Amino acid sequence: MPKYLTKSRFKLAHECPTKLFYTGRKDEYADQASDDPFLEALAEGGFQVGELAKAYHPGGHDIKALGYEEALAETNALLKADDATIFEAAVRYENLFVRVDILKKQGPVLDLIEVKAKSFSDTDQFVGQRSGEITPGWEPYLMDVAFQHYVLKKAFPTAIIRPQLMLVDKNARTSVDGLNQKFKIVRCEGDRTIAEQVGDTSLEALGEPILTALNVQEYVRMLQEKTYDVNGVEYDFEEYINFLATKYAGNEKITTPVSCKKCAGCSFRANDEDVAKGLKDGFKECWQHAKGFCDGDFSCPCVMDIWNFRQKDDCLDAGEFFFQDLDMSRFDPDNETQARQCLQVEMTCACNGDPWVDGDGLKQAMSGWTWPLHFIDFETSAVAIPFSAGRHPYEMVAFQFSHHAAYEDGRIEHQDEYINTTPGQFPNFDFVRHLKAALEGDSGTVFRYAAHENTVLNHIIQQLRESSEPDRDELIEWIRTITHDSDTGWSGARDMVDMLDLVKKYYYQIDMGGSNSIKKVLPAVLNTSEYLKTKYSQPIYSSQNFKDMVWVKADEAGRVKDPYKLLPPIFSDIDQDEVEKVEGAAHLADGGAAMTAYARLQFSDVPAEEQNAVENALLRYCELDTLAMVMIWEEWRDRCS
Repeated sequence: MPKYLTKSRFKLAHECPTKLFYTGRKDEYADQASDDPFLEALAEGGFQVGELAKAYHPGGHDIKALGYEEALAETNALLKADDATIFEAAVRYENLFVRVDILKKQGPVLDLIEVKAKSFSDTDQFVGQRSGEITPGWEPYLMDVAFQHYVLKKAFPTAIIRPQLMLVDKNARTSVDGLNQKFKIVRCEGDRTIAEQVGDTSLEALGEPILTALNVQEYVRMLQEKTYDVNGVEYDFEEYINFLATKYAGNEKITTPVSCKKCAGCSFRANDEDVAKGLKDGFKECWQHAKGFCDGDFSCPCVMDIWNFRQKDDCLDAGEFFFQDLDMSRFDPDNETQARQCLQVEMTCACNGDPWVDGDGLKQAMSGWTWPLHFIDFETSAVAIPFSAGRHPYEMVAFQFSHHAAYEDGRIEHQDEYINTTPGQFPNFDFVRHLKAALEGDSGTVFRYAAHENTVLNHIIQQLRESSEPDRDELIEWIRTITHDSDTGWSGARDMVDMLDLVKKYYYQIDMGGSNSIKKVLPAVLNTSEYLKTKYSQPIYSSQNFKDMVWVKADEAGRVKDPYKLLPPIFSDIDQDEVEKVEGAAHLADGGAAMTAYARLQFSDVPAEEQNAVENALLRYCELDTLAMVMIWEEWRDRCS
């Protein structure tokens, strides 16, 4: 099979030319990027947007052939006509190959339309006002189009090519209900994933367009007129493409300098399971070649592990890569962030596994809290194709919450939960009504973990203001009591307390590494708290979702197992490792698994029995999120008593 440089491989090579070698030899190198296109489609939403774009171009011909030659032959046959609209058009020039999302031929003109699920508004700028260069946020998308434009121009040198980006118009509102239900995600044989149009997808049935096509000819020209540096050698655009294509076809590695910024998110790493399979670690190979590291060095803590550290590459350049080499004068003890970074480095170097707790700070914070204490967690989604008429693309959808309460007499109760995964329903206002009912019975302090819950509720305020809900004003007034708005400066009398902020100020344990995620903090707390080990090693926890649950269980090494690992997987037919890879994506953060599950129930045909199973799994995971908050609070209370 020929080794073509495709647009996805070009994108990867443009991020890091060395990755081109690793992705071309996937039978040899481990890759932690998700291998499940179905999960990726649910998480990203691109498949539905792509299918909607096709529906906006009725009469187009869809090239479904997967093989290179068959797809090329079908495309070329269609292009013999004076006018044609082709979806997934196959175009080849020498050892370059692209599948164009939408290719429209009108005589000598070829409209190249690249469809992306990325949102666009009239305030977005492709070119920086100061730099005059393509902005980093838009550059990958425009480079994709520039590469396809180059291949098309080479394949059809006499054609007039007009490149366009079709994006999600964030300012648009859908004018029809159930638009999202017209595009279902389907898992096919051979582990392929597609989106299917369901029901009436005529232009009339689709309502007002929510995608916009932008002429990007100027930006493509800018990118094609630039030069590109690879290891100190400058290439023009054509030379750059040919260089990458030649190296890829010949299985030649392009060795490039390492950096903390570039390499931190590298997916070509091997875990223990990969090593057992004999797979290689591309990340290690790069750093061994560049820095002469041995295998043991990779188990040593380094600057890439430091929380929120902006000087990583400066340290690397100065030869201060590992913790033990760091000049500690880099950290200003009077700066809150740097003081915590210093604490992480010092405790790790000292192998001090005891937690650091600012007891005085915690006691002072606790003295302002009112019983009973309420711990809440939300699960949300923001989909490109709205659920109901009048909604914008990527509007916040709050579909689930969990609520624990802690009382002064020591009682812990999972008091309330809410979930609505009914396809096509907009749950936000019902969500707030249930949350209000759960919290308005007293004036107890409400806790969240991170800013998400505050952001969601402020977003719902705006949605309520634009609505005609009969209790709109009442709901807005209540939301304002438990939230704050930094832009206007107001803060509710019962403004939620952020436990993440408390962790950053008053608690650290080296098992957390450089993360303050609740999924890292909880195991760290459990492994160092005798109080929690004693309490939760007994079958004392019961709720609607759990019966006599034992949360503290030891592994073979005697350490407490991560409670999240004790839960059954969300999907019965999808490997949990793949779910975790999707959830590990930076833009999805800790809520990725729930967001993906919700998308599956919205955009995929799911039997009723499976839908119930997924809902039950979501309820358990969300309940554990608020129980985790309770456990962390219990440990703090025990230490401060």
